[in-house]
Amino acid sequence: MTDPAQLDAKGKQAFENKKFEDAAEYFRQAAEGYSLGRAGLLSAEMRNNMSVALLQAGKSKEALEAALETDLVFAGANDLKRQAMALGNQAAALEGLNRYNEAIEKYERSADLFGQANEGDLRAMVMKSAAALKLKTGKITDSAFKMMGSIDVKDNPTFFERIMKFLLRFIK
Repeated sequence: MTDPAQLDAKGKQAFENKKFEDAAEYFRQAAEGYSLGRAGLLSAEMRNNMSVALLQAGKSKEALEAALETDLVFAGANDLKRQAMALGNQAAALEGLNRYNEAIEKYERSADLFGQANEGDLRAMVMKSAAALKLKTGKITDSAFKMMGSIDVKDNPTFFERIMKFLLRFIK
């Protein structure tokens, strides 16, 4: 059996070369190898890498299956940042499956965890994703509040984001 770390490296290389399905397979094998070695956190991380690669390959259903419950592994290790990332991966896959309400819920949980982990820029990115989905589903006022919140948590908002923040205040 190949070393899971080597499979991880091959997966990352395949991902960089935009061979997403190959990357997903390497990450799957690495996750399996880490599971056998009782390295649960590494296995969950490989499953999340696999999820991202599958999503890039246009396989949202498989991406969701790969990422499901990895957030629980990270929660058990009290790793808020990776737990939030796992939820974000699940949300992106749900969005790809047009399951918008579930995606919004996962994005919001992810944003809360990123906030607890003091990861302002990651929190802002996830909040923007939730706001875009709310806008897409017709929840315009809620979307505006989410967008304002995503700008508020950024350490260094861009000029455009500062203008957006100013304009969004008129929606209240």
